[in-house]
Amino acid sequence: MERTNDSMLTEFVLVGLSAHPKLQTVFFVLVLWMYLMILLGNGVLISVIIYDSHLHTPMYFFLCNLSFLDICYTSSSVPLILDNFLTVRKRVSFSGCMVQMFLSFAMGATECVLLGMMALDRYVAICYPLRYPVIMSKNTYMPMAVGSWVTGLIDSVVQTSLAMQLPFCANNVINHFVCEILAILKLACADISINVISMAGSNLMVLVIPLLVISISYIFILTTILRIPSTEGKRKAFSTCSAHLTVVIIFYGTIFFMYAKPKSKSSVGANNQDITEALISLFYGVMTPMLNPLIYSLRNKDVKAAVKNIPDKR
Repeated sequence: MERTNDSMLTEFVLVGLSAHPKLQTVFFVLVLWMYLMILLGNGVLISVIIYDSHLHTPMYFFLCNLSFLDICYTSSSVPLILDNFLTVRKRVSFSGCMVQMFLSFAMGATECVLLGMMALDRYVAICYPLRYPVIMSKNTYMPMAVGSWVTGLIDSVVQTSLAMQLPFCANNVINHFVCEILAILKLACADISINVISMAGSNLMVLVIPLLVISISYIFILTTILRIPSTEGKRKAFSTCSAHLTVVIIFYGTIFFMYAKPKSKSSVGANNQDITEALISLFYGVMTPMLNPLIYSLRNKDVKAAVKNIPDKR
């Protein structure tokens, strides 16, 4: 482990799958392919939404933000992950690690809040369809999107700043593919009570509250849909929010599976668990952004029609 004259840590070592070289090659190809699909899928979706004036609505504005967010989120971590697969033990500077952690945390927190905002949009659209254009005006949905980004960035500034103040004097080996904040906190050789309390507050603000908003919104949405007399009307109403609900289930399901598992007490079990958590985190960080454009395009007639109309407009 390298240190400066004042015993400050200067670098971290990312272990990843270094103990499984054959898997590294397989995962390199797989993650690279998925990353290219993320850039292509989300890039096309953003272009279609911007290009087609019929999609200039609050729902597609939020979807455009989500796609751009997914590109930013994966681009903050996937290049480092790919580099990690090509080296036995990837070394990353302390400052580089903190920057990557800041960007990934900010994008993840922003997406949590944004999904809550999208649920509110679907609630107004289903429960108050006649008042929807008035309630969800540009003066409403623009601040909602900006607020999501600001919340995520501020939250990340707080968590990253607290992590940077910790001393790391015993170990600089991270059992992960990237500089993930929980993996970093495990290496600190000082009391992390403030960090734990701060993370708890962060989870309440960007995980629990948005999830409550989503849950309550869909309770009202489901109640409203069940009151629709015709089966066709129910199907159309549900189809407008089914894509968002699918993304929410995948997004939050992976997060809770990752952080709600019981911790192993044995050292061997803990190491295996670290690798398992890293792989789940990889799924959460790459698979979800890749699926989002597929889910929204396959389950959305407006997006399909916009894609088909692009050649005609040219």
